[in-house]
Amino acid sequence: MTATSRVGLGYDIHRLAAGRRLVVGGVAIEHPTGLVGHSDGDVLLHAVMDAILGATGLGDLGSHFPSDDPRLAGADSARLLRQIGSKVREAGYSVVSIDATVVAEAPRMGEHLPAMRRAIAAGLAIAPESVSVKAKTNDGVGAIGAGDAIAAIAVALATK
Repeated sequence: MTATSRVGLGYDIHRLAAGRRLVVGGVAIEHPTGLVGHSDGDVLLHAVMDAILGATGLGDLGSHFPSDDPRLAGADSARLLRQIGSKVREAGYSVVSIDATVVAEAPRMGEHLPAMRRAIAAGLAIAPESVSVKAKTNDGVGAIGAGDAIAAIAVALATK
């Protein structure tokens, strides 16, 4: 049987607010504001999970973890990523690679990118070399550029 390759795209954006812990890509980052969300608001892991679910045809993040489920309030997105990784393997898929970009004006993400790569790889039980995470600013444009939000985009390649 020949392996079938599939690609999925994921996107997420969350507002920043005082009194929240900032977690991006499974990495806690010291910052005066954090991402607002039903879970921990980790935009990068949310985008990665949606990309993987898209590549494998297993729905979207909300179908697996509804934002109105009180049991998921404050949920650790790294734990959710491990669950998605298990579901993908149970469905007979392997995640081949992830390419993701975090879009944030502040804080600067550069020093955290290697830890994000490792966290994503660990959550999916794949090699860190199979994960790419980049960072961009929004050049002062819109809510992201004003420092009011952070977004992430991810592409996943999976095979069966």
